[in-house]
Parts: sequence; C-alpha cells; structure tokens
Amino acid sequence: METQQSNSLPDINQTVTFKAPILKVWDAVSTAQGLSAWFMPNDLEAVVGHEFKIDAGPFGIQACLVKEVEAPNRISFGWGKDWTITILLKDLADNQTECTLIHAGWKTDIIEHGMPHALIRDRMNEGWIGLQSALGKYVEA
Repeated sequence: METQQSNSLPDINQTVTFKAPILKVWDAVSTAQGLSAWFMPNDLEAVVGHEFKIDAGPFGIQACLVKEVEAPNRISFGWGKDWTITILLKDLADNQTECTLIHAGWKTDIIEHGMPHALIRDRMNEGWIGLQSALGKYVEA
C-alpha cells in the first residue's frame, strides 16, 4: 500500500478525450515541435535520459529530464527539481484518444518564485485545463 508523505500535496490529474488518432496525439506530446505548438518552446527528444529545456516565459528557462518513454502510450519527464509530468495516452474507438496528464511533486514546505507550492499547484491545475484545451485544438485540427 502506497503512503503519501505528510508534506505532499495531491498530484494534478486531468483526463480528456480528443477526436484524434493516438499517433497524432503522441507526436504532439513527444516531439519538440509538437510540444512547442501547444505548450512552451523546448528541445524535447523522446529518449530516456535526454536533458532538455522548456522556455517558461517569465519564469525563465527550466531544466527537464526524460524519465520514461513507452511509445505511443506514455511519456514522463522531470521538470525543475521537484516536478514530474506524465502523459498517458489510450487508443479509443473511432480515432479518439484518451489523454491523462499527471503533474506530481507538490510539497507543502516548498516556496518557488516567492509562492508556496499549494498556491502554485492551484494555478497550475487551472493552467493545465487551458493547455489541455490548446492540445485538443492542435490535434483535432
């Protein structure tokens, strides 16, 4: 049985279904060009151990590290020193794809950019909703 550390906050966990084939969605989440189209400029390569950067605008260039790649169903990368982003894809009938995004690594005792993780987590949760919408527009076009 998994136990949650007392200083941990819940993961952000969002699932949406896109009217797009899984390989199109996979390309959008596992390539630099695809990820840049709906997320942030980056130099991602879907290779475990690849170090890459995300241009987070006012928050500067952020270091990332690819942790897992199981094409075309799963990609996971570390973002900064605390976070892990995991994107899970499931092939559905009629050229649809279920996409689950998990943003883990939230702690009650961490302050970043002058804000506690709890506040950043709430803002990022809303932000991911918008980004999932942007991803949907990109892959459904």
